[in-house]
Amino acid sequence: MREIRIQRILTNTIFKQLQDIVGTANCSRAKEDLACYAYDATARTYMPDAVLFPQNSSEISAILRLANKHGFFVIPRGSGSGMTGGSLAVSGGVIIVMTRFNRILKIDRENLIAHVEPGVVTGHLHKAVEKESLFYPPDPSSSEFSTMGGNVAECAGGPSAVKYGVTRDYVLGLEVVLPTGEIINTGVQTAKGVVGYDLTRLIIGSEGTLGIITRITVRLLPLPEVSKTIIAVFDKIETAAQTVSEIIRNRIIPRTMEYMDNASIRCVENYLKIGLPVKAEALLLIEVDGNEDEANRAANELKTLCINRGATSVEKAMTKEAAANIWKARKAISPALFSYGPDKINEDIVVPRSKIPDIVKKINMLRDETGLCIVSFGHAGDGNIHFNIMLDKQNKDELEKAKTAVEALFDYTLELGGTISGEHGIGITKAPYIKKEIGDVELTLMKNIKNIFDPKGILNPGKIFP
Repeated sequence: MREIRIQRILTNTIFKQLQDIVGTANCSRAKEDLACYAYDATARTYMPDAVLFPQNSSEISAILRLANKHGFFVIPRGSGSGMTGGSLAVSGGVIIVMTRFNRILKIDRENLIAHVEPGVVTGHLHKAVEKESLFYPPDPSSSEFSTMGGNVAECAGGPSAVKYGVTRDYVLGLEVVLPTGEIINTGVQTAKGVVGYDLTRLIIGSEGTLGIITRITVRLLPLPEVSKTIIAVFDKIETAAQTVSEIIRNRIIPRTMEYMDNASIRCVENYLKIGLPVKAEALLLIEVDGNEDEANRAANELKTLCINRGATSVEKAMTKEAAANIWKARKAISPALFSYGPDKINEDIVVPRSKIPDIVKKINMLRDETGLCIVSFGHAGDGNIHFNIMLDKQNKDELEKAKTAVEALFDYTLELGGTISGEHGIGITKAPYIKKEIGDVELTLMKNIKNIFDPKGILNPGKIFP
């Protein structure tokens, strides 16, 4: 992309104009306020020049028009739960916090769609549609605090992706403010629609670099009658990985199929004290859904298959509370890991499901070769393995070993036909590796698209492209 001259200093005059747009109470450059929005889940810190809290698309349009006129950066932000730095002000600028866009506008039971604002917490939408006997499947582990806008910007997945797909499979249409200030509407409110280029799909997963989402239309499904959860315990990690492939080969598609290695099991048990089998090398947490007969039949088939493939025990959660405890354990892994070290390198590779045993062997080999604390868990049902290295980044030897391990894992993932990011995006942390997967011609095309949307380069700079 061509070099852009950017105004790094937010002058008093510009700041006053921003206050006029959103109101004095919704515009701050106090250090304590800036510090609250200077970091995300990567734990990296970049201080913005100001923080704004707009309440409608017109205000965002005015902010972006002002940014184009005066040349300051604008960075959209949801709840800051991103794992790759997508909402960080890496070059300063103004952060637009979308928390005031927090309304579920309409749940349409007749047409199985919902209209929401981007600041709606995903878990709140889950609960709201379930009260109407409906179901919004995308369920990232951060759903209790991550927002719909962030989920769309990153194309979030989650455990249910193995059966139901990811965010892009449910977004029908968007209202978006372009970097130049125009407000556009993309997509449809119907099951079908093929008029023109699919701008909706282009915006989904664009990590806040092509526009700021201000309204989202998603499709819903009827709520499954029941769900059943089983936990399968394995004394060999490779056996658990092979069982995942065997389940899919047997044409059993669970709602979720999650994998935990021994390090993550012990870590969560120390954190929650809920009786997990800490001597197990691996666990598979599997959920099936449907009507009562379908769910029971699938759960019984899975139990038999897991035992036949070498599970040392397979237990079915007998109550909703027991099932909730199991999934609480899975969602607790990420915060619990900090008991192993002050810093974390968090990668989310994806391989074809048949290659899960291969990638698990590679992770074990890297653990043995480097002596690092490497923890793996994730959405085994769709081949999405979260690979975490716990370390002290002040220890240069550990940090260099970790970087070497990440590079080796990325190379092997691509060799297996996989991808280096399944649901965390590229942001800043994976930008140095993007050329491993994306060719020069394709990367140039993407940069050209960015230039068309954002000719002055003011929206969320420094993300995706190395």
